[in-house]
Amino acid sequence: MPGGEIRQPAPPKDVVVTYSEDDEAWVWSQIKAEARRDAESEPALASYLYSTILSHSSLERSLSFHLGNKLCSSTLLSTLLYDLFINTFSSDPSLCAAAVADLRAARMRDPACVSFSHCLLNYKGFLACQAHRLAHKLWTQSRRPLALALHSRVSDVFSVDIHPAAKIGKGILFDHATGVVIGETAVIGNNVSILHHVTLGGTGKACGDRHPKIGDGVLIGAGATILGNVKIGEGAKIGAGSVVLIDVPARTTAVGNPARLVGGKEKPTRHEECAGESMDHTSFISEWSDYII
Repeated sequence: MPGGEIRQPAPPKDVVVTYSEDDEAWVWSQIKAEARRDAESEPALASYLYSTILSHSSLERSLSFHLGNKLCSSTLLSTLLYDLFINTFSSDPSLCAAAVADLRAARMRDPACVSFSHCLLNYKGFLACQAHRLAHKLWTQSRRPLALALHSRVSDVFSVDIHPAAKIGKGILFDHATGVVIGETAVIGNNVSILHHVTLGGTGKACGDRHPKIGDGVLIGAGATILGNVKIGEGAKIGAGSVVLIDVPARTTAVGNPARLVGGKEKPTRHEECAGESMDHTSFISEWSDYII
């Protein structure tokens, strides 16, 4: 644990966590403390850390500045994006609460995440998710050309393609994130973890509501593909590389191409833990296969 950081205890299983303004203030104070520590230990980053974190009065302003600089182009200026983002954050406090929940998700679930500030500055999955939230807010305000332009920049910069109409909960971890594709009518619940090269897509022939619905606490392994308006139940686990075309019951594991349920369709094996938070990718393997290298 980085020096000076105080870890808060994890909540009990199946408890819905809500984050208050006090919690947001605590996370922001941690981020600033981490930035000061890193600026002292690595002077080459001092100017960068000052401009992105230490010069700002709030997480919303820091995130708006950082995203604006990441997503700007020669014709889409960083100052324009900063004003757009900070105004959008100001209009909807739930956006910052979701960002705090996402920061906590990365810090708690990913052992490679050494600090909140590291996630804020360097995790493109986190940044892409926050940019999507802003684009989605613009989409719901009927500012669709701007939402689509922002969506295009996020795809270009982060290699993450999330349609601005897609609905995403909070406490989300896009781990590595490269190659993630999420379609227009997809819905993702809270406390979901999704690894790189995951596709939540359509079947290619349906119109209207045509993308997956992902329940709370789901874990989707790297390279998994879920197609069509199918439901992935709460706490379910989708194994890496799986192709899912039908519903997956809550608290079960689907693996393979095409995916099948561990334990069988009639009596699938059910797990107690919330897979999206435990990040347990392989405990099912002894039941699924006796193949040994």
